[in-house]
Amino acid sequence: MFQLSKRVEYGLIAIRHMAKGQSGQIFTAKEISERYNLPYDLLAKVMQKLAKRGFISSYQGVRGGYTFSKNPSSMTIASIIDAIEDKPLVALMQCEIEAPENCIIHGMCTIKDPLMKLQGNINKMISEMTVMELVV
Repeated sequence: MFQLSKRVEYGLIAIRHMAKGQSGQIFTAKEISERYNLPYDLLAKVMQKLAKRGFISSYQGVRGGYTFSKNPSSMTIASIIDAIEDKPLVALMQCEIEAPENCIIHGMCTIKDPLMKLQGNINKMISEMTVMELVV
């Protein structure tokens, strides 16, 4: 079954939380983890990945934390998934992740084409949907 990883879910929750705040506001991984009951260590790693990819900026110190370095209305869900998982799109079928020759029925598969169409629609949707659409 198609399912986002916990890392992606936590990253989207954090980004959504930040997008609901004031422009330039600084958020800590600790406050977000406590607010949504997310595991701090995993959330901190996700936040570091988002900072490394330039979506958010990290500030050290007593008043440190994270703030957006890009406008959240320009961030797509696909770009967030890519930043966290190092792959921009989702795959419904194993043969789309691996080489076709790794599937013994690839040449005569009867569900490959309709599922690829479905996958294309999902990927198109997450490539167009922005973070701000999570806020409403």
